[in-house]
Amino acid sequence: MSGQEWEPVCRFADLEVERGAAALVHGQAVALFRTHRDEVFALGNHDPFSKASVLARGIVGSRGEVDFVASPMHKHAFDLRTGRCLDDEQVSVASFDVRVESGMVLVGPRQARRAGD
Repeated sequence: MSGQEWEPVCRFADLEVERGAAALVHGQAVALFRTHRDEVFALGNHDPFSKASVLARGIVGSRGEVDFVASPMHKHAFDLRTGRCLDDEQVSVASFDVRVESGMVLVGPRQARRAGD
């Protein structure tokens, strides 16, 4: 993978725990989330139910072992790992690879959908 596929977005320390932040990455609105375990996830910011770019303003929580963000509009929950809607398995949002290097959050390519996601 070439280094051009990974875009530096922000410093890890700038992300608030259990809160989202919106950024323009690869020409697309992306929502970044830092969990209480200091994991970082990136989803498309567009809520497919409300048709608005609001997921970064959602509430971060968990259902069992699954961390999710609930849209502030209609409260649909999206798995932070896969983008799959936990309330309607036919719906999902884009999810992106993320890594942290030297304190900087980098967002990589969109993740491919796997069977069952």
